[in-house]
Amino acid sequence: MADLSVEDRLPPFYKPLKSRSAVDALFETPAFEYSPATSGAFCAAMRAALSFQRKHAPVLKALYKAEGFSPASVKTERDIENIPFIFVAALKERDLTTLPYSRIVLELKSSGTSGQRSRMQLDRGSLMRVRRMAWKVFEGLGLTDLERAHDYICFTYDPEVARDLGTAWTDKLLSGFTKKGEIFYTFRWSREKKDFYFDLDGAVAAMKKFEDAGSLVRLVGFPAFALKLTDEFKRRYGRTPRLNPGSSVVTGGGWKTLADEAVDKKVYRKILADNLGIPEENVRDLFGMVEHGVPYVDCRLGNFHVPNYGRIIARHPATLEPLGYGKTGLLQFITPYLTSYPSLSVLSSDFGLVREKCSCGLPGPVMEIHGRAGVKKLKGCAISAATML
Repeated sequence: MADLSVEDRLPPFYKPLKSRSAVDALFETPAFEYSPATSGAFCAAMRAALSFQRKHAPVLKALYKAEGFSPASVKTERDIENIPFIFVAALKERDLTTLPYSRIVLELKSSGTSGQRSRMQLDRGSLMRVRRMAWKVFEGLGLTDLERAHDYICFTYDPEVARDLGTAWTDKLLSGFTKKGEIFYTFRWSREKKDFYFDLDGAVAAMKKFEDAGSLVRLVGFPAFALKLTDEFKRRYGRTPRLNPGSSVVTGGGWKTLADEAVDKKVYRKILADNLGIPEENVRDLFGMVEHGVPYVDCRLGNFHVPNYGRIIARHPATLEPLGYGKTGLLQFITPYLTSYPSLSVLSSDFGLVREKCSCGLPGPVMEIHGRAGVKKLKGCAISAATML
């Protein structure tokens, strides 16, 4: 069964990949080291992945032929913008799995209850690489800790029930980036209603228990629910919680249908940090797409850094020409880790831009997300989750 139970049969993600293929070798380089060596590793990995997909994915074979594109042409960073892309909607509307289903060990879906559902099917190699990539990104940002136990409050679906949801897999993965204490999943399954509900009472009780224990705590998941929890805690106890100052937050998934309630990111970080009694730099956000897989995570200043495992190009929405740094366009996401799905190069429905560097001192570019393009929104996990607030 291609669900989250596969995680129990895989080696730890903090251990290096054994293979030294060009694709695997990329994910053993430092996440935020930008040098001729890491650039060469990325281009080599892309050539290998593109060549594999051209042989196994009919849609890419036809696309590359139509575009006159050869994987061997990707020799330098400048060549990356010539890689043909698939629009993200095609991945939502079609089953484009590259490998036989017998080789798929995990299938992930978004939790949208209507509209288009995203899906991603992973063979063992792709799954091993995406896990290793996520670990290296969080390690590079100083967000891993295997020495000290952290208790978790996860604003997402209980993975024992939601065994193929992308957000459930992500949060289960993230809870392994520290030594594990107690984990509380706030989206519980109701047998009577046969649906998930936000267990606010349980979340408040967990928060009080962790506060009383003085343990390190990490909150993970949709941002609106974290604010809802601290507001409810204050309503019941007359004050906001005071967590161990070493505690942290990693939000992800955005506000989606709660746009009217959305708070500016910088304001949100300060409010939530103050509500929890932790430093503002301990509140981070994560942007990811189930079709793409690369995690883009805040630095201490609150900017999404692009790791050396992916590339992002902003394209003009009318001409699709590359715009370069600092100009807003449709974002194209590129990564070589997948052998089971043809989404090595995806043109998203997200507007945003790429900046050349960040003042935090971490090397490499940063990404800004400015919202979704189009009139009809593509629906996903946060939209479904928002109905529980």
